[in-house]
This record gives sequence, structure tokens and C-alpha cells, in this order.
Amino acid sequence: MFLSKYIKHCKTQNSLTYTNNLVDMKIMVLTLMVFVILLTSFAAPNKAADTNLGAACDPKQLQPCLAAITGGGQPSGDCCAKLKDQQPCLCGFAKNPAFAQYISSPNSRKVLTACGIPYPSC
Repeated sequence: MFLSKYIKHCKTQNSLTYTNNLVDMKIMVLTLMVFVILLTSFAAPNKAADTNLGAACDPKQLQPCLAAITGGGQPSGDCCAKLKDQQPCLCGFAKNPAFAQYISSPNSRKVLTACGIPYPSC
């Protein structure tokens, strides 16, 4: 009788230990994921800024161009002005995986042409 209770107790303890280890592992993985996300989000703008010619590279400045690039419409005057300001940064944006799809899209070439800005050769 004592042996069966002891075995039952050990199984319960092992189960609790396994559950605690699993929770600890989940917390560690979650912490690591948050760290990687934070690291990449801070590193991405710096990559673009490193390749510019002194301009303040800010991809948010190109927000007025998003509709023309994703939808293929005509760019607004504000879009063209922002593109001219951010022109030295386009290669940096093209090398950044977060923005590359927008810079390399066919509509992006159309928008740049409509704004009189040459497509960057990186």
C-alpha cells in the first residue's frame, strides 16, 4: 500500500515538474522572440540610414505613396515630394526585407517615373 502511494506521488511530482519545465520553456521562448523582434525593429531603420547620403531616412515619410504603389494609381504631389526627399534612401529601403517588396514592385517603377525620379541602381 505504501509503495503504491509512493509511486502515485512520484508520478504526480514528475507531472508537475514536467508542467513547470514546459511553462519555463514557453516563457524563455517568448522572451527570446520578443528580444529578436525588438532587435530587428531597431536594426532595420539603421540599415537604411547607413546607406544614405545624409538624408534622414524614414520609410513612414513615403506613406502618401502607398496607395499608388500597391494599387497602381497616379502618385500625388505629396508622394512625389516625399520621394524626392527620400531618394538617397531608396537603396537602403530596397535592401531592407521589410520594404523591399514595395521598392521592387512594378508599380513602384511607374510611380518613380511619374514623379521624374530615376529608379535606383543599388
